Amino acid sequence: MKSEIADGALWPEGAGRIAWARRFMPVLGALGGELDLDGWRIGLVLVLEPKTAALALALRDAGAEVIVHCPGRETADDVAAALVHEGITVLARSGSSRVEDDDLARRLLDAGPDVLVDDGARVVRLAHAEERLGSLRGAAEETTSGLRPLRVMAAQGELKIPVLAVNDARAKVLFDNVHGTGQSCVMAALDLSGLELDGRTCVVAGYGHVGQGVARYAAALGAEVLISEVDPFAALRAHHDGLRVLPLLDACPEADLLFSATGVAGTITAGHLAALKPGAWVAVAGGVEGEVERPPGGRPVRPGVTAFPGGWYLLADGDCVNCAAAEGNPIEIMDLSLSVQALAVNHLLGTRLPPAVHLLPADLDERVARLKLDALGVGLDRVTDAQRAFLGRGL
Repeated sequence: MKSEIADGALWPEGAGRIAWARRFMPVLGALGGELDLDGWRIGLVLVLEPKTAALALALRDAGAEVIVHCPGRETADDVAAALVHEGITVLARSGSSRVEDDDLARRLLDAGPDVLVDDGARVVRLAHAEERLGSLRGAAEETTSGLRPLRVMAAQGELKIPVLAVNDARAKVLFDNVHGTGQSCVMAALDLSGLELDGRTCVVAGYGHVGQGVARYAAALGAEVLISEVDPFAALRAHHDGLRVLPLLDACPEADLLFSATGVAGTITAGHLAALKPGAWVAVAGGVEGEVERPPGGRPVRPGVTAFPGGWYLLADGDCVNCAAAEGNPIEIMDLSLSVQALAVNHLLGTRLPPAVHLLPADLDERVARLKLDALGVGLDRVTDAQRAFLGRGL
């Protein structure tokens, strides 16, 4: 299959970046030798950068034929070229349009993957909508926003394959969503804007795991953090975490930096944007298309920054700011998430599951955490016989 990349001559630079990432991914390195994927074809649909390339190589080294696809806005061409140099098919290039991205996704599906590793459930949903499931045995989905429509499909009897909810694995959601996305989105927004957060106000719409992470890192850099929520328990948690909680329309006039962290389209409306003061910055953490209702009249002022009437600025065109305008989450954090993905692939190929959204088995989830602790040199206590007996007693 022909690979779609912009410039194959870029591969040495990409190879060096991948090698650097692999140095800091001990869990994936340890698990790679345990996988047996001979004869299977795996479609990898993730942000294409050095860390995800390390997963592609680990799956390849375990015997799988790997085909990588990624939307153009999230593709690093040098990394793509390095994977092609390694013999991996890549259907991605930076700058491709959404129509071109969809055509490349169809080519991936037509190649007949046995398992999809998806991001946002974009390709899984395309396969269902266009009846391109073919030989697909299952998929692994790593995002909150991707699992939401898949669970709706399952409830309506429309999901035709098993999907492992990688996002809900503790080794993923407790670290990737909070620490990884929180840190990388705040830092990406600051790099693009040049904003100094100390003494500024950061408004975060949504206080799920991602919103908690954004709030944590913004506060650590000196910002006053305001939270808006529609869920009463999330709002109460923010309050008990010492944060001000306001309706978003009331919080917007105070915002120097406004994050949408809900993964729900239409979170930040034209009314919210009109309430911003001149000089405010708007960004999406994680997210889906249309999370910010972008009004007309935007004017690019530099890469990744668009100015709008009213004097506010949109970062990364309203796409996920840490993926579209930076290199995603920290390597050590992604080592956990991508290791969960590798185990999810292995489990889907070794177990016949019914069509539904399934949790990763607890023992596989715990395996990732234990390998990470081993790599860190962190020891654990053991449950004593007396404690085990107590835990096993009823009334």
